[in-house]
Amino acid sequence: MKAKHIVWNGSQISYKIYCEGKPVVLLHGFGEDSSIWDAQINFLKEKFRLIVPDLPGSGASAMLPNKDVQISDYAACVKAIFDEEKLSAAILIGHSMGGYISLSFAEKYPGILSALGLFHSGAYADDAEKIATRKKAIEFIQKNGSRSFLQTSIPGLFYDAEKSKPEIDILVGKANGFLPEALIQYYRAMIVRPDTTEVLRQFNEPVLFIAGEHDKAIPLAHSLQQCHLPVHAHIHILRHSAHMGMREEALKSNEILAQFLHSI
Repeated sequence: MKAKHIVWNGSQISYKIYCEGKPVVLLHGFGEDSSIWDAQINFLKEKFRLIVPDLPGSGASAMLPNKDVQISDYAACVKAIFDEEKLSAAILIGHSMGGYISLSFAEKYPGILSALGLFHSGAYADDAEKIATRKKAIEFIQKNGSRSFLQTSIPGLFYDAEKSKPEIDILVGKANGFLPEALIQYYRAMIVRPDTTEVLRQFNEPVLFIAGEHDKAIPLAHSLQQCHLPVHAHIHILRHSAHMGMREEALKSNEILAQFLHSI
């Protein structure tokens, strides 16, 4: 493993590279860092060149200084890593917010991706109810801080919180590493992100959908409504997962990812 960094838009952005082979970039979601992929990294690292960033404001990466950051800004930051590593083609897999960034990347930089993966993610813009929920979350973070918010919200991302308590404790343990401003920056970027269903329609390469049957953040029905949009779609449903299938059903998630990546 190589730990590397770039400076983009005045912020130091950290990422890790594992082994050699077909390049695969893994993007984590909101309130996570690159370690969310540890089980997948351990399973895939001998077969692929894995590039795993900490998105700006998460893990070892500084948040972006701009006041009005967009999802497309995070995509541009990922593109800077592509440029640094001289990637002319790669597979991009994003979890949740990482999937929103992946779709923005596919729109901004057509022709670079050889495949796209949406892991508990989707192309729909926030509806009024979702926007209201995110605004309430911002108010909670402003009043109570990052740790209290993540401690409250993370268990609801799992199907069986009692069974997944060790995983939940790990994620909550990282909560102190998040600045409230970084979480708020993410939320504000997600609130204003555009609908990207047309990106899926126009994307000519394979698209992987991994959905959780019990996911409340990205409901299964939403994933099923989108999976017909790409020319080449692969859809898998994790029957014992909510929003954190890479941890709740790690073995099955690993097998799905390996099968898809080998098929490209």
